[in-house]
Amino acid sequence: GAFYQKPDGKFNYYASERWLPSNQVTHIAQGEDGSVLVLTDKGLGKIMFTKMTLQEKATFYEKQVRTRHIRDGFNGTLGRMKNGNLATGTLQDSDNDGLWTCMYLGGQIFRYAATKDPQALQNCRESLDAMERLYDINKIPGFPSRSYERTGYKYEDKPWRRTDDPEWDWKSTTSSDEVIGHIFAFGAMAELIDDKDLKSRSIALIDTLMSHIIKNDMYLVDWDGKPTLWGKWHPDYVNNFPINVGDRKLNSSNITAMLQTAYHFTKKEKYKAKAFELMKKHGYYENLMRPMKIIGQAPGNSSDWSKMLSGDWNHSDDEMYYMGYWGLYRYAFNDTLKANYKKAIVDHWQFERPEKDGLWNILTAITGIQDFDLEESVWYLQEYPLDMIDWTVKNSHRKDIELLPPNFIEQTTKEVLPPDELGIIRHNNSRFILDRNGRGSSEMSAGDIWLLPYWTGRYLGVISGATTNTVKK
Repeated sequence: GAFYQKPDGKFNYYASERWLPSNQVTHIAQGEDGSVLVLTDKGLGKIMFTKMTLQEKATFYEKQVRTRHIRDGFNGTLGRMKNGNLATGTLQDSDNDGLWTCMYLGGQIFRYAATKDPQALQNCRESLDAMERLYDINKIPGFPSRSYERTGYKYEDKPWRRTDDPEWDWKSTTSSDEVIGHIFAFGAMAELIDDKDLKSRSIALIDTLMSHIIKNDMYLVDWDGKPTLWGKWHPDYVNNFPINVGDRKLNSSNITAMLQTAYHFTKKEKYKAKAFELMKKHGYYENLMRPMKIIGQAPGNSSDWSKMLSGDWNHSDDEMYYMGYWGLYRYAFNDTLKANYKKAIVDHWQFERPEKDGLWNILTAITGIQDFDLEESVWYLQEYPLDMIDWTVKNSHRKDIELLPPNFIEQTTKEVLPPDELGIIRHNNSRFILDRNGRGSSEMSAGDIWLLPYWTGRYLGVISGATTNTVKK
């Protein structure tokens, strides 16, 4: 690869097919208009720098999503690509079609709230149509499917179920990360979208989902009458974990946020009563307020399930926490709870700061704290590559980074590398993963990865519409 030494003595690293035809560099020369020519054993690469506002970058990503990443209304991944060739890719279903779509939908909700752009409102309609159908396509009242596809798509795959419509199948086994994503987006839509139809439909979806959970004794119950593997918020499940296993804190935080959201928009007392029952009688308030510093591996005498779930820091849990924080903080039952929730959110954020994840930083700003690492958030947005193909990248061999000993939170280096030097990952992965064997086999959607943090920042007023940055092409 090629290195560029910055004025502060640190280096930018240009390697992988994101930047070069090959990592075997034989010569570097100055090109026209400030570009850099890099000769490799497989051809000549040209790295160019151009000025672009974050708004212009958002426009670029909006086109990327709408052109290549919408499948039946879902925000999806372009997969099965050959050597980074977009023309060879196909849109694929995912266990998390609902979650990734809700994160994209959240971004479009904030975009509309910030700009009143009619295209953003239309995108919201299309995504809500897809989300609504997750509930309508199966016969289980209030149960959200993971996904749906044309009949026969994966007929032998057990989670796929038949519908009355001979043209479509739906995917079962829905998990808790899907559910919290749904409640986040539906709540944001109910609060911020001034379209009466969208508002009423989003509230109805909140009500039907949460009614299902309460009716089924705090479980998400699938087609076979059994709880799904992850859809469990009953005290017998949650409080069975040792206090230092993250799922005890996470599930308590998420279900409280979900019940608060349901009560805020429906005013049905059953949601408020259940939330206070869980918080006071079953210790969910204590669970969710427990500081992050105690989260670690389960004690030796714990169940195998607890040990498996606590082997290391779970970054999907981080994503679930933050999807829940919107409802936990904004729809708190009272000011005392709101002030204490703020403490829990900021405590979590302190653990996340080294990753410099723009979404975690900007969502933390909903609490009103003045220092939420805005500079690092803008850095994240600026440094994210326009090319979102999952190339193979390797950084572990570098001599300019300071490696750390293995640790529970999986922080591999003293300082996190910029996004354009790492593999393309969603927010449910560690930004300290140095190597990734992507092979150019897929292109990720900017809808949840970049547009959600950007438009959240625009809505909250912490990012302006004219922030300029230099983009490398």
